[in-house]
Amino acid sequence: MRKICLLGGTGFVGKHLAHRLTKAGWQIRIPTRQREQHRELLLFPSVEMVSADVYDQEQLNAQLVGCEAVINLVGILNETGKEGTGFRKAHVEFPKKLIAACQANNIKRLLHLSALNADAKQGKSHYLRTKGEAEDLLHATEDLHVTSFRPSVIFGEDDSFSNLLAILLRVPSPVFMLPSGYAKLAPVWVEDVVDMMMQTLDNPEHYGQHYNLCGPTVYTLKEIVAYIAKLLEVKRYIIPLGKTSYLAGLVLPRKLYSVDNYLSSQTDNVCGDNNHFSEFGIKPHTIEMIMPKYFTSSTPREFYSVFRNEAHRAL
Repeated sequence: MRKICLLGGTGFVGKHLAHRLTKAGWQIRIPTRQREQHRELLLFPSVEMVSADVYDQEQLNAQLVGCEAVINLVGILNETGKEGTGFRKAHVEFPKKLIAACQANNIKRLLHLSALNADAKQGKSHYLRTKGEAEDLLHATEDLHVTSFRPSVIFGEDDSFSNLLAILLRVPSPVFMLPSGYAKLAPVWVEDVVDMMMQTLDNPEHYGQHYNLCGPTVYTLKEIVAYIAKLLEVKRYIIPLGKTSYLAGLVLPRKLYSVDNYLSSQTDNVCGDNNHFSEFGIKPHTIEMIMPKYFTSSTPREFYSVFRNEAHRAL
């Protein structure tokens, strides 16, 4: 059986991708520092969960032994500090270690999950700049066949984006203050992203390519929040914050919203005419096609897994 290492495999996208890789006949190795907290992945017959610190070069090298390909999903949306060191560790220093590990194991194939608007020089936030730097590093490595995916915000039944908004909307209050409420997004369904990654994995035509992935509809964040509120049958007067969103980033817990989030939101998270799904025959799904399936019957207790996953991420 062919073996692949799925880095960041305990996260939201990773779990969906592990399911599809299993169906495609791959044996999957997933390193994690919290093996016992992701037992649902152990139900997959071809998944090998290994306790390891992937930021340690020797341990990372060992995790790639016997693998013929690697998928890198490691990433963070917020950091503990404010200077970008957390983003650099996850998005730049880790890819450098990954390059060394691939070379040590003679691995040539790598799929890399980046972000829309990633740009090492012109990105407006630490997040976007470090994501862009990672792409540049990986694609510049000789004898490493890299394909990068640059999605807009990814949603799905167990995501931390729409579910966190739903949790906040359930807090009793007639008013919902929304930082970056006018930011434009093109939410993309996780299964559409996974479809794209699976199609490219074994195809040399996609070596060296960067693919932008967006859903078919552009919304403001306010419109998305209003739609979720409608599904939850809660009435909220949504007040979008403009430039004062910067101040919200200073006072709110960083898990909810940070100054770096505000800076990222200053660039529309949309593909425009540069959406690559059509090249693969994939017709992306809208939030209206997917979200009603899991929000109309959800309860607050079910959303606990969102916080649990965020609290125990291995990234």
